[in-house]
Amino acid sequence: MKKSDCFESGLMRPVLDGVRVIELAGIGPAPFCGMMLADHGAEVIRIDRPGGSDPLLQDQRRDILLRSRRSITLDLKQPEAIDIVCSLAETADGIIEGFRPGVAERLGLGPDVLMQRNPKLVYGRMTGWGQHGPMSKNAGHDLNYISINGCLGALGKEGEPPLPPLNLIGDYGGGGMMLAFGFVSALLAARQSGLGRVIDCSMAEGSAVLMAGMWSLKNNEMWEQGRGQNLLDGGAPFYSCYACADGRLIAIGAIEAQFYARLLELLGLASDPLFAAQHDQTNWPAMKVRLTEIFASAPRGIWTARLQHHDCCYTEVLTMDEAPTYDHNRARDSYLKAEGWLQPHPAPRFENTSVVLPKMWQRDSDRTQILAEIGADDPHRVVAD
Repeated sequence: MKKSDCFESGLMRPVLDGVRVIELAGIGPAPFCGMMLADHGAEVIRIDRPGGSDPLLQDQRRDILLRSRRSITLDLKQPEAIDIVCSLAETADGIIEGFRPGVAERLGLGPDVLMQRNPKLVYGRMTGWGQHGPMSKNAGHDLNYISINGCLGALGKEGEPPLPPLNLIGDYGGGGMMLAFGFVSALLAARQSGLGRVIDCSMAEGSAVLMAGMWSLKNNEMWEQGRGQNLLDGGAPFYSCYACADGRLIAIGAIEAQFYARLLELLGLASDPLFAAQHDQTNWPAMKVRLTEIFASAPRGIWTARLQHHDCCYTEVLTMDEAPTYDHNRARDSYLKAEGWLQPHPAPRFENTSVVLPKMWQRDSDRTQILAEIGADDPHRVVAD
């Protein structure tokens, strides 16, 4: 049964229903882009590699990034496999690849070949450094890509090396999410003009764009200090995390004057001269010491009961194990299980629109059907398990 047959009656179909995407297997940002498109109704056909594509995962059947795909395994070293991908591209709205520059061309799957066969094709290219430039063919990972644009250098505590932010900024924010935005934008343009586009999505440049707000602060002379000494990097005592008496953590984000004032009132600090000038950075270290002492004096539950339901920008810092059972997340069904595996619910939400419930990926699960759809013969001759 096709995914489109399972949508709830009486609701609008998912926003990308009817869009077909071919995803050439990779790791990190390109699969994240494929997940985002599939989450919102696109039919994503993943061309998997023999033997798997992610050496870090023991079982890719548990990989959330691969959910809701159709799958076919092809050995792209074989010319017959290349012919199949080309035939699939003729039926598709777009293709996603995450190879180093020049690899797709050497395989015979570059945009010059595929867009000649399908002029409307959106060709999404995901790399760390971009398709050209002195570093374009260098190896790297998220940490490297966010290190050359000021992003990594802004993260962490004063006097310590930068803190790796998982791989959220380069791989997923500046990479996969940026590629998904570019893909949908190019798809809209192709439907108006009849011509596809090539998307050169660089994680280094994408994560630089995510720093636009910090550049605004810098241009307004509000980001002049070193790491861990500024408004949004943990330097501000009213925008920071604190440990409670039980070792659990909380987050305070009271940037605006009214939220800051409410925080001081709830903590009994409204008349304390140390906290009178919120943005006087000379007092920030002493203010942080005082707040550290205050929050360490009681367990997190006490602070939650006192602060959570007031406009002072207070939250608990939850672990991954705690997040799915948190009241707000449960009320919105922010997490769900697919075939027994817990994972985030597709986002963003669209009102009055069917939701694509995730389905876990299975290697080569749709090979016979996919090859039949394009009239390919003898599939076992070009598939390597």
